[in-house]
Order: sequence, then C-alpha cells, then structure tokens
Amino acid sequence: MVNLSVKIGRLELPNPVMTASGTFGYGQEYSEFFDIERLGAIVVKGLSYVPKQGNPPPRIAETPAGMLNAIGLQNIGVDRFIAEKLPHLRTLDLKVIANFFGDSIVEYVKAAEALTDSGGVHALEMNISCPNKQAGWIVFGTNPDAMREVVTAVRKATDLPLIVKLSPNVTDIGMMAKVAEDCGADAVSLINTITGMCIDTKTRRSKIANVTGGLSGPAIRPIAVRMVWEVNKSVMIPIIGMGGIMTAQDALEFIIAGASAVSVGTANFINPVAAIEIISGIESYLLEHGIADINEIIGSLKT
Repeated sequence: MVNLSVKIGRLELPNPVMTASGTFGYGQEYSEFFDIERLGAIVVKGLSYVPKQGNPPPRIAETPAGMLNAIGLQNIGVDRFIAEKLPHLRTLDLKVIANFFGDSIVEYVKAAEALTDSGGVHALEMNISCPNKQAGWIVFGTNPDAMREVVTAVRKATDLPLIVKLSPNVTDIGMMAKVAEDCGADAVSLINTITGMCIDTKTRRSKIANVTGGLSGPAIRPIAVRMVWEVNKSVMIPIIGMGGIMTAQDALEFIIAGASAVSVGTANFINPVAAIEIISGIESYLLEHGIADINEIIGSLKT
C-alpha cells in the first residue's frame, strides 16, 4: 500500500488527481463512466456571478497534439449552480472546487462570497485570465498590479482555501505566482491555456469564430512542466499542475517538477476515464519504485 493523499493548503485530497475546469462539466456528465468519488477532487466548469452565453460557433478546432477553444466562458451562473448542480455534489464523498471568474473586481468578489456561503464547496479556484472592464480591459493575470488588487479583494471575501489559476501568457510566471502568494493565496494552479490561432487555408478564415483561442493538450505540456518548475522555485505554497496530461507518466512529470496535485483536462474529451487511469498509474509507479508516499517525490527533480 502507498499513501496518495496530498494537501493543498488546508484542503486534504485522497489522491493528487483532479479534473480541470471546463472539461468535466459539473460531475454528473461523467458519472456514467466511473465512480467520480475516486477522484482527488472535481473542479467544476468556470462560474461567473451572472450567466454568460459565450462566443458564437465554431468554438473548437483540433490542432496537432492539441485543441484550440474559444468557448467564451459560457456558464449557468453562480445562482443556478448553487440551486441546480450543488445539491447533487453535496451527496458525494468528493472534494468540490468551484472555478470562478469576473470581468471586474466587484464581480469576482460577489461570486466568491456566494460560493463561500453556499455550503458544499470545499475550495475556490480563481481564474484570473480575464480582462478588467473597469481598467481598459487589462487582463488581471498578466498585470501584477491588477492581479494584486483582485486577489487581495477576493481573499478578504472568502475563508475557503483560495487557489489562483495563473495565465501562461506572461514573461515571468514565477513572479506572478509570488504576487498571488503575497496576497494570501493558499495555492496556485497552472497553466491555463496558451493563446493561439489556426487558419483554414481553403477559406482563409480562422477555424474558430473568435479568431484566437486557448490552446490545450499534449502540445503545451513541456511548457507547462517548465513553468511549474519555475514557480516551485519562487513560492512556498502548493502548486497544482496542468497542461496536456494524458497519462500517469505525464502527471508524474508535473509532480517531480514541484506540483502537489494535477488537473486532467483535454484528456477527458478523448478518454472519459483518463483521470482514473492516471490515479492507478501513479500508484503503480510508486509501488514499482518502492516509494511509500507520493509526497516524497513532489519537487524531487534532480538538476
């Protein structure tokens, strides 16, 4: 037997594998494929204080070793999530992490307060890859001052463990992680998608209506692993790694680089039971190498 349990701040997880926001719905959608209580945690689809319709289609395009999406953060809003989705999640023996966002500090705070008061949410993951409409549409996650202001405001609004999801579209992600830590974040998660585009050469139009979108999948994994390693050298708080994780070996790269846990995203679209296979694969790796505790290899990269 090996110990797979990890801690993300005050949040204790039975194993280090969770599902990435936007790829797993609200849990019920995947329940027919496996017992989702076996997950370390579920991160629900991103929520805003008021519902969002998202971008016009087409919104997804396949790319070599990846996927480009511009869903536009379509979601049912915090109130409907609490009324319609959370009751089922409360019945499960499962850690629930609510991903949320806003296009102003006020909206971030309102969403955080409502989710905190809802009961049944164990932690918040704050998506800061959103533009601030009150400050010339500067993206919160790419501007240290904007990020400092919004994370500080949300930290005051909730007593739940707060995870800040970092944008990779920055020059120094270690510095941005340090800003989150200094503002009271309990953990950081990274990376969010990388901005990209793909063109249909027959029509000379973008393959998605929004022109640009977020690139995910195996194509971005080496970048994500490098960024996790850089952040691990910059902060003391736990890291949740993500970006192109398809197998247990992929997940272990992130853990050895410094991640205490991982999120599985694009893989869910290809293989609905990917997260469960990754949990089993990590356990097999530990047994094979005579390692009794997953925590022994977190940040164990030899350089």
